[in-house]
Parts: sequence; structure tokens; C-alpha cells
Amino acid sequence: MEYVIHLSIVSGIVAILGMSLNLIVGYTGLLSVAHAAFYGIGAYVTAILLAGFGVNFFLALLLGMALAAAVALLIGLVLSRFDDDYYVLASLGLNIIIYSVFLNWNTLTRGPLGIPGISRPELGIGGYRFGLTSNFSFLVLTLLCAVLVYLAARFITRSSFGRVLMAIREDEQALQVFGYRTVYYKLAIFVIGAVMAAVAGALFASYITFIDPTSFMLRESIFMLSVIILGGLANTNGAVAGAVILVVLPELLRFVGLPSNIAAQMRLLLYGLALVLLMIYRPQGLFGKYRL
Repeated sequence: MEYVIHLSIVSGIVAILGMSLNLIVGYTGLLSVAHAAFYGIGAYVTAILLAGFGVNFFLALLLGMALAAAVALLIGLVLSRFDDDYYVLASLGLNIIIYSVFLNWNTLTRGPLGIPGISRPELGIGGYRFGLTSNFSFLVLTLLCAVLVYLAARFITRSSFGRVLMAIREDEQALQVFGYRTVYYKLAIFVIGAVMAAVAGALFASYITFIDPTSFMLRESIFMLSVIILGGLANTNGAVAGAVILVVLPELLRFVGLPSNIAAQMRLLLYGLALVLLMIYRPQGLFGKYRL
């Protein structure tokens, strides 16, 4: 049962990342590979405040979201100067810069040693304090955060703001002809996505109780892209489905009964084969409307 709860928590965290990135890539058409940076900012702010200063988890979460928003605003202003392939390359470079900060700012982040001893969240009611020390209680918190992000994403995509984002994806220049300052819309959704990613980072840090820079490398941004491509671009339900599949599928392959001497390699082979076949026969993903 604990194993199922663990997979559910990880799936919930990845689903938050998928839904937040889908607002940027799927709905707006901005191919960003900097999302792991905001995931890391949320995780590091939470880890530093909890492990170093004993700050309440929920206050640390809010501060992590605020810092992620500020950094996303600065990065978004830089990225707004680029289009198409240059946008991707610029976001890649910015992701590497922030990863380098995590790795080399030893006095704050402990560099490659990471930050251990991160505490679990605590709730205070009157004079009583309840620590979410069990995995089940943490699962409830994770699912609550995932539902809130899901509802926020649905509200955004069904609003007039969301319709403008979709129009930017289809033909930004035509939209500008009608007087829309599209750069502001792109900047706003970039910041919103970063704030949501910071929530996932805070949950990850508190759940694992240890973080280091390797959890926020470029490959994590690629994994997040895989989630929304598999689930389907411009579909919030698809982002959730992609997260669950990419978390659970590798674990299911542990029970296939492969020979122990080649089990690890064969699991990777089957995992990759399943993804390749899906991209060949369903290139828009499971629930998506568009191809990348």
C-alpha cells in the first residue's frame, strides 16, 4: 500500500508540472525548456527555509512561489525578445544558468552536497499542531494542490484570457493587427506556469526530505515536455494522464518477469518502444489537439 501511495504522490507532483507547462507550451505555443528551473526554485526556497530556519512549510511555499514569479518575470522579459528556435535555445541557456546557481552557490544551496533534513508540513489548529508525517497525509496534501492547479488551469483556458493564448498559438501576428499586446499575455502565462511549477518543487522537497541540483537539470525539463506531448498538447486532462503514465509505466515493467541479468536494460527498451509507437500512431498524444 505504501508503494501505491508513493507512486500517487509522485504522479500528483508530476501532474502539477505537466499542467503548468501545458499552459505555456500547449495552449500558447511557447516551446520552453526552462521549466525545471522554476521547479528547482520552489524546491530550494522550501528546503532552505525549512531545514535552515524552521519556517512553516506553507509560508515557505508562498515565498517560493513569489521568488519563482519574480525570476520568471525577468526570464520572460529576456525570452520575449526571441521567437521560434531562438526562444527554445534561450530558454535552454537560462535553465542551465539557474542549474549552475544551484550547483555553485555553496553557502546557500550546499552545492552538489544538497540539502538534507527537510521537514514535512505542519498544520496548526488553535493550540494543536499536526505534522503530515505519514505518506497518506502527504498524499492528501499533494492531491489537494493538484486539484487546485487543475481548477486554475481549467479556469484560465476557458476564459477570454485563455482564448487569446490559443489565438497566439495559431497566429500571433494576426492577433497583433487587432491591437492585442501579445507580449504581455505571453509574459503573464509564463509567470503563472512558473508559480505552479514552484508548488510542485515545494512538495517534492518536503516529501523526499533531500534535494540536490541533479533533480533540476535540463533532463527534467525534457521529461516534463514528454509528459504533455504524451498526454496531448492544449489539454489539461492529457497533462494529468501523461504524468500518471510516465510515472507508473516504468514501475509496472518491474513486474513483467524479465531475466534479472537484463531486467533493467529491457525495461528501458520496452519503455522507449512504447513511447515511440505512441508517437508514430498517435503523434498528437492521447488527448491532444495539436502536434508539437
